[in-house]
Amino acid sequence: MKKNLVFVFLFLLFACNSAFSQLLTMESLVMPSKILNQEVHFSVSLPKDYYADKLRYPVVYMLHGLGDDETSWLEYGRIEQISVQLTKDDEIVPMIYVMPQGFRCYYSNSHDSAFMYRDMFVKEFVPYIDSMFHTKADRSQRAVTGYSMGGFGAMMLPLKNPEMFAVSVPLSMSVRTDDQYETEDVGGWDQQWGSIFGGMGKTGEDRITDFYKENSPFYVLKPYAAQSGHKLSFYLDNGDKEGTLAKSNEALHILMHQLQIAHEYHVRQGGHNFSYWCSAMPNALRFMSDAFENKPYRGDVSRLANLAPVEGIQLQKLFFNGLENQVLLPENYFQSNRQYPVLYVHGDFQADEIQIVARLVQSQIQHNQLPEIVVAFVPSQDFGLLRKSMDETENQFRIRKGFRFRALLDYRGSALSGSLTEIKEEEFRMLVLSDAKLDRKDVQLFTDKSGDKAFKRTSVFLDAPDQGSSYEGFGELHIALKEKEISHEYRVREGNGGFDWFIQGLPEILKFTAESFHK
Repeated sequence: MKKNLVFVFLFLLFACNSAFSQLLTMESLVMPSKILNQEVHFSVSLPKDYYADKLRYPVVYMLHGLGDDETSWLEYGRIEQISVQLTKDDEIVPMIYVMPQGFRCYYSNSHDSAFMYRDMFVKEFVPYIDSMFHTKADRSQRAVTGYSMGGFGAMMLPLKNPEMFAVSVPLSMSVRTDDQYETEDVGGWDQQWGSIFGGMGKTGEDRITDFYKENSPFYVLKPYAAQSGHKLSFYLDNGDKEGTLAKSNEALHILMHQLQIAHEYHVRQGGHNFSYWCSAMPNALRFMSDAFENKPYRGDVSRLANLAPVEGIQLQKLFFNGLENQVLLPENYFQSNRQYPVLYVHGDFQADEIQIVARLVQSQIQHNQLPEIVVAFVPSQDFGLLRKSMDETENQFRIRKGFRFRALLDYRGSALSGSLTEIKEEEFRMLVLSDAKLDRKDVQLFTDKSGDKAFKRTSVFLDAPDQGSSYEGFGELHIALKEKEISHEYRVREGNGGFDWFIQGLPEILKFTAESFHK
């Protein structure tokens, strides 16, 4: 009887171990580290056919934020669900996802050598993962991504070790400019930064230690740009509702442009939370997948609205000051006596481009994505004439009275010498600047303006191409609006601007325009 019980126990033990060996997702595994003199926990998510095909796979190292752990990407970041679906849809190649414990060290060595995390990561952890799993053990097949503190690690681990990693994808990177470090409150500085980079208890410039410079992207990017060795693929993503990180990430984007470091930089709606980071992952993973296959990035998934055929587009013509204004009216305009909100679209458009915009608006209305509105296409002209043209439009058509139902979309205009500086208080509910022409001097003019009553009840929507010539002006304007506490949305989308680029972002602009009308 006892022998039978022992046999059953051994059989069950073998069965459990066998089942465990076939797991695709494993939480809180352990690697003993000699460098840290302690265990390091990590989680892993494997491709669906990992045990069946015996192929080798690229690896994505996924770093968590301050206060989280090696389970956070699975529990809150939903990486297993997101990656499985994208792989099933053939949007990405199968990958191994490794989520290490990051403690509170910013994935860096400490200035006093007491906690050498980066050394552990490159000398112990990556080789350990390569020995335990079917990885493609080559730099070209390794990417690092992460959020917040993990975003800092996702930037710095590849920058400090480009011979080991090829792809860097920081999300909402927790990083500071020098002036932000210098002015951080003492408690926050000592607990979060000084203990790692040195300068504990110090203030001002004394915090900018040599060790800090060796571990700050603002300093490390310069020698990286000058070296002729391994180059990295960068994809940076940040939310427009971030606080301190809005300025530092924008400054890093500007610096990378100045150093001519190729990179993707996107700003989307959102803040510092998992809802935002989950929404970032599909395109971030597509970027990594393309890099693993040595292909140029195919671009973010299009947000273009459904342009199903729309019949009977009728544009009314209105001549003012020798220029032809065209007005799109709702389909039932002549069967109604109601009044409508109005969106003025200001810019130089070709006739076929106006038709495309009109079709998109009508399609959005028909699909109940947009309320019925009047859209007036106003040729590019100075703001005084624009204002008179608007008055003429509102005299001719049934436009609902009051600034709450009036919005202006300025496309490729010289924004700060026009709409942004000329706008009056309670003139528009929303002002959109898309692919505008602006530079740092223009932003300074806006910043120096006395009073901001014009924007007390007017929202601003900034829509910028990440490779456009005005990237610096847009970034600084975003920060200026934040500092003035002016309500605004900020988007940085891939591309160089132009009409096709504009159309890709127009559905989101229309969405926020409609919401602004009905606040």
